[in-house]
Amino acid sequence: MKELTKAEEQVMQILWKVGEGFVKDIVEHFDEPKPAYNTVSTIIRILEKKGFIDHKAYGKTHQYFPTVGKDDYKKKFLKGFVQNYFGNSFKQLVSFFSEKEDLSIEEMEELIKVVNQKISEKKEI
Repeated sequence: MKELTKAEEQVMQILWKVGEGFVKDIVEHFDEPKPAYNTVSTIIRILEKKGFIDHKAYGKTHQYFPTVGKDDYKKKFLKGFVQNYFGNSFKQLVSFFSEKEDLSIEEMEELIKVVNQKISEKKEI
């Protein structure tokens, strides 16, 4: 699975949210200033070639829908991000955010809860 460009990701976020749509529907979901219809259409064709979306044809118009789930892409993207920027260490990632992003005590406690829950689940297996 290839990584998405920023423009491709914007289109995918809309499709993941709405489920399916025609190009005009996708354009409508963008914030102002909205991109041109032809720009979105080009991005959609690229996404289709990359295998992220497919379409149903209704004459000359096409209704597009995602073929890659948001969670699947998120998992793949995050894995590559951690590998490329944090030496494949989730510990370094968490350390970075806890030091550089000024996490609140509540946010750090919530992270600890999530990690402890996952540890408990893995021990039960």
